[in-house]
Amino acid sequence: MKIYGALISPFVRKVAVVATEKGIAFEMARGGPGSADPGFLAASPLAKIPAIDDDGFTLADSTAIALYLDAKYPEPQLLPADPQARGKAVFYDEFADTVLGGAGLKVLFNRLVGPKLLKVGGDEAVAKQGEAELPRWTDWLESAVPESGWLLGETFSLADIAVASTFRTLAYVNLGVDAAARPKTAAWYDRVAARPAWQAIAAQEDVFAAKIMALA
Repeated sequence: MKIYGALISPFVRKVAVVATEKGIAFEMARGGPGSADPGFLAASPLAKIPAIDDDGFTLADSTAIALYLDAKYPEPQLLPADPQARGKAVFYDEFADTVLGGAGLKVLFNRLVGPKLLKVGGDEAVAKQGEAELPRWTDWLESAVPESGWLLGETFSLADIAVASTFRTLAYVNLGVDAAARPKTAAWYDRVAARPAWQAIAAQEDVFAAKIMALA
């Protein structure tokens, strides 16, 4: 399987961790806005990352890809069969992709991606807006995270991967989990980060990120 995108993206990382948890072999390929690669554009009509090519089947959007992979490769199951647990997993995935990521990515783009990587500048007012929005969502998460286990209790799921992936990306702009202010969230994040699949992807990402950050 081919995954288009860069692992510093929370959405690309989400797909890579899901694939690794399931033992799916994949290779990374470049893609994103401005890319003229025909393979990427065929896989992602909206020219957004991530996208995949799974033996000729192409699909874009991290949630769509995660659901596809969980259906095609059902072990281990990352979307629980129980209706309530499945609904919660999808909720946390949406939480990560929209409100948590929506606030944090305003900071990431305007302080790192735009001015330092793409060299197109950034809007510090928008970055500050995102920074001001984040505590509402991180405070709520701290109230919801269990003392032990995972976001859905005993079941590790897409919920954990999606939310933790957003926090790892936010760490690039010093907005990762604040252990002093949100100890339950920090302990949960450490449990996710200790999983072999997460560590395998983090090792790949660290090599790539070192090159990217050197450019910044």
